[in-house]
Amino acid sequence: MEKSLARYIWSNTRLEQIWILTIVAASMIPYFLSFDLPKQIVNGPIQGKGFEHPGQTQTFMHISFDVPVLGHIEVFQGLQLTRFWMLIALSLVFLALVVLNGLFKLYINTYKGRLGERMLRRIRFELIDRVLRFPPAHFKRVKPAEIATMIKDEVEPMGGFTGDAFVQPALLGGQAVTALVFIILQNFWLGMIAAAIVAVQAVVIPRMRKRLLELGRQRQLTARELSGRVGEIVEGIGTIHANDTTNLERADIAYRLGLIFSIRYDLYQWKFLVKFINNFLAQVTPFLFYSIGGFFALQGRLDIGQLVAVINAYKDLPGPLKELIDWDQSRQDVQVKYNQVVEQFSVDGLIEPKIQLVSPAPAGRITHPLVATNLTVIDDSGARVLDHVSVEIHPGETVAIVGDSGAGGEYLAEALGRLVWPDTGRITIDGRDLLELPESLTGRRIAYASSETFFFHGTLRNNLLYGLKHAPLTSADYDDEAAIKLKWQMVEARRAGNPELDISSDWVDYTAAGATGPQDIYAAIRPVLDAVAMSQDILDMALRSNVDTVTHDDLTSRIVELRQALRLRLQEENIEGLVVPFEFDAYNPQATVGENMLFGTLKRPLMTNRKLAAHPYFQKLFTETGLDTDLYDMGLEIAENAVELFTDLPPDHPFFQQLTFMTAEDIPTYEALVQKLNGKGFSAATPDERVAIIRLSFSYIEPRHRFGLLTQTLMDKIVKARAKFHEHIPADLARVIERYDPERFTASATLMDNMLFGRIAHQQADAPERIHTIMYDVFERLGMQDSVLSIGLDFDVGSGGKRLTNVQRQKLNLGRALLKRADYIICNRPLPALDHRVQDQIARAILTGLDRSENAPAVIWVLSNPGFAELFDRVLVFDRGSLVESGTTTDLLEKNGMFKELLS
Repeated sequence: MEKSLARYIWSNTRLEQIWILTIVAASMIPYFLSFDLPKQIVNGPIQGKGFEHPGQTQTFMHISFDVPVLGHIEVFQGLQLTRFWMLIALSLVFLALVVLNGLFKLYINTYKGRLGERMLRRIRFELIDRVLRFPPAHFKRVKPAEIATMIKDEVEPMGGFTGDAFVQPALLGGQAVTALVFIILQNFWLGMIAAAIVAVQAVVIPRMRKRLLELGRQRQLTARELSGRVGEIVEGIGTIHANDTTNLERADIAYRLGLIFSIRYDLYQWKFLVKFINNFLAQVTPFLFYSIGGFFALQGRLDIGQLVAVINAYKDLPGPLKELIDWDQSRQDVQVKYNQVVEQFSVDGLIEPKIQLVSPAPAGRITHPLVATNLTVIDDSGARVLDHVSVEIHPGETVAIVGDSGAGGEYLAEALGRLVWPDTGRITIDGRDLLELPESLTGRRIAYASSETFFFHGTLRNNLLYGLKHAPLTSADYDDEAAIKLKWQMVEARRAGNPELDISSDWVDYTAAGATGPQDIYAAIRPVLDAVAMSQDILDMALRSNVDTVTHDDLTSRIVELRQALRLRLQEENIEGLVVPFEFDAYNPQATVGENMLFGTLKRPLMTNRKLAAHPYFQKLFTETGLDTDLYDMGLEIAENAVELFTDLPPDHPFFQQLTFMTAEDIPTYEALVQKLNGKGFSAATPDERVAIIRLSFSYIEPRHRFGLLTQTLMDKIVKARAKFHEHIPADLARVIERYDPERFTASATLMDNMLFGRIAHQQADAPERIHTIMYDVFERLGMQDSVLSIGLDFDVGSGGKRLTNVQRQKLNLGRALLKRADYIICNRPLPALDHRVQDQIARAILTGLDRSENAPAVIWVLSNPGFAELFDRVLVFDRGSLVESGTTTDLLEKNGMFKELLS
């Protein structure tokens, strides 16, 4: 990277800087005129110079030039104005100059801002580009939070400085020199006084600010280290809690914050000392002007207009001068930051840009063997984890790698997947070094999966298809306005040195996955998910999801057909009792009291049980039907039972997971309410207390909670109140309550609830599993499996995929590798979270499901259990970084070597 920030800025913004410097030079002309005009106004119309006689006039705006060869050229003869109108005309000219100078500043500052933001965009992109080109080993030595902080925060001042790098000294220096020259032209000695003060400020203040720069550098380093430490705490929070080291971390953070405080306090002290001295020098000059200039005026050596003009000119001198000194400090500060960024991002062994070039064209198949020759890998401790290994793996061959953990097989797999770079030796394909091949070939035709998984924040679909997104293949459809906006964005990207790639385009290489487009991609996805035993998980996610009725209209429009098919299957298997359907004239005992009251669902978070219980219409309905006292009594008894059963349990006790009406944090509140209200009746409670008690009853289900609170009389009363509720429901409630309708899809309910249009009976323990199985069969028979799969793939995996279990993450990671249909599939102990039996099932499913034609991929699998080796054509046995045996399982068993020891 370029070591000098100024050279970096000039090399990337040369033409823009020349243009804005030209504008700055042009702005000095009206700036100088604005200094001279007050003198003309004071000496002319105000003091009457040239207007000694009544009615006398002067020429205004006479414009003429003496041009060599051409002689005298008169552009405008001017206007003859009296004293009053001359005052008005000169004042208007002064106003025009003020506006013109303001417009110059507006244009210059706007242009600087755009230039700075463009440069900030450029440097951030270049830094991220370098991160993408770091050698794999470098990531073991850096903290992600520190890198992110540098790119996000520490380069921020560089963007603002870009616009000021050349313009600011030219503009401010030009203004200061213009004001100083004007003062000297009015009076030499006053000019020398101003020049002396300027010289002191220009020499003394920057020297004093060197200490500020050093303190600023220390502040930046400590802040970056704090960011990295906080990132470590977030990533290692499980380890911290497991080892009771929260107070150790608090002590460490307190020490770091104390260090930052001391640095910042010193910074503030020094900063305001410098500011005090600078302000003092700035205020001394007007004192000298008033005293010395006044003395000259009294002696007649300086007229009043000149004195006013000098004072007015000096008024504009400290500002640019102070800003110029600030610019110099900013320049040094930003250069220090830039040097640190250059130091952090100047890494040896960066991947060449040509290896990562965009390639929309399909990658050709790898038809040559993968050959490792004399391969040696040394870890960070200096140990040889792979020692002079040579091996050749042919297309279509299945190879098992076995050995104890750390024996060397894992490192061979990482080297083949380009995750580790060998220290000596090399890996070649058709004589070409693997590390010199473009990623558009190796990243598409070599797939790698290990137990170390990472998923980006987004949907399951985006993460599953991530391995197919190599280049923008299909442009997005834009209307005219969006197309113009996109074109402007691409122009800006080019000016900022960013690639002109449209993220809104479709990047998925459907052909590589064996599909023709998004319409049949699920036909390629389903076999992969089946092979890694992930289909069931995704279908379960779909059933628990709310469905977008616009995106998945193909399913939601057939919900009545799906419900009928489910009912028919239940009847065929004589298990109709597993589901209690919703009926408007009947109470559903498997649903909550709230659901029975509403005969619908709340659109959360717009409406909650607490808000509903407090709604005036609801309270009026309760009073008219007598349900207010009934539900109050029920809620109070629920509170009494909950407090009695759970008050002594810790907040993380699993029993609280069974409570749908109360959390562990609510227990103390309801304990106090029970003590206050028990035995006092409905009228003793305040309106807020009634709401808090009544809302508990909304989540009550008799067969589940079994407090014996629901009588047939109360259920009948709730059904009658339901009809009355919907008969006169106000508009504000109608918008947030979606009524159950057997003929349409309920958008605020889950897919499973829509399919059931009822509730599963709680009495049978295996009812949910049996219902799930039947639903999957219904989806398959009606050709809706792809639609349901699509809904499941909409699931948000969270940050780093943390909303998935460890098992699900490993399955998904392996599935993503398989979906690429690569020529070489490298599996580096990809499923250690699963038991050996399930690992065996998945391995068999993958190997038996492979294409056995001439296009069959090679599979290299580092096994956790050597017993699986019989599934493979060849076995490589590693011990202490060396390849000690190679051959078929039969041959290796006959040798009575290490492979047989591993099996025993």
